Formats: sequence, C-alpha cells, structure tokens
Amino acid sequence: MKQIGLISDTHGYLDEAVFKHFDKCDEIWHAGDFGPNVAEPLAAFKPLRGVFGNIDDAVIRSEFPEKNRFSCEQVDVLMIHIGGYPGKYSASIKPEIYTNPPKLFITGHSHILKVIYDEKIKCLHINPGAAGKHGWHKVRTLVRFCITDENIHTLEVIELSGR
Repeated sequence: MKQIGLISDTHGYLDEAVFKHFDKCDEIWHAGDFGPNVAEPLAAFKPLRGVFGNIDDAVIRSEFPEKNRFSCEQVDVLMIHIGGYPGKYSASIKPEIYTNPPKLFITGHSHILKVIYDEKIKCLHINPGAAGKHGWHKVRTLVRFCITDENIHTLEVIELSGR
C-alpha cells in the first residue's frame, strides 16, 4: 500500500500545512504549475513525482516532463497539467486517453477540485484543485489517497485555511 499526497497549482507558494497533511504519505505528486521554491522542499521531504505546468520556468521543465505515465502498485497512472476531464479531455491527450486509457488520470490547471469516474474508459480522474494563492479559486485544496494493489481508496479532500 502507498499513501499519496496530491497537490497542484502552487504558483510559488508552499503552505507549511502541506508538510503536516502529507507527513504519513509515501510519495507526493504535483500536477504542475509549481512556480519557484516549491519542488525542492517537497522533494527533500518525500519522494516527488510531477509534471510541469504552463507557468513553470526552464528549471522546472528540465526536472519534470510535460506528461508522466507510470505505475504505482498495480495502477497505471497518467499525469499532465492541462488534460481536461471526462467528456472534455484536452485535444493533446484525448487520443491517448481513448486508445490506451490509464486507471488513474491526474490533472491540474483549472484550479477546480474534481474527482470523477469516467465509466466509458473505466478511469478515475482527479484534479486536486489549487494549493497556491494565485488564481480565482476561493479555497486552497489538497488530496490524499491510498493505492493498494490495483485499488485506489481512502480518498480525502483537505482544505487549507485562508487564501
């Protein structure tokens, strides 16, 4: 079993509460738009996987791919910053989603927290919303969940105080 802390759209702001909420996590996944001074402290804290976002600079783009496909336990995971959501996948990822669907699809970008199961392709979509202070979101959010074998379970939404 692995416990995952999922974060996105920090835009250079890393709330200290993230370390408390992700303390028992095995890995942290960041779905893009890190901004400056976020990746390094997260990677020093826990193993970090991620993708770059549209605001990320050359340093982040050299450390993280645009698209990251990997296995966690026995779950095929696809992560990309701008990916859309079930019924409205972005054109750049739509062919892969439909011809070779993952079991778990992680996106960021919209600043809108969404957890949707796409029955058509048997895939769970998670967008953790935005954890940073820049953007139009009203509540900063994180997601924490577990993966055991091929099962995704114990999903929790965490609201961070203030914006």
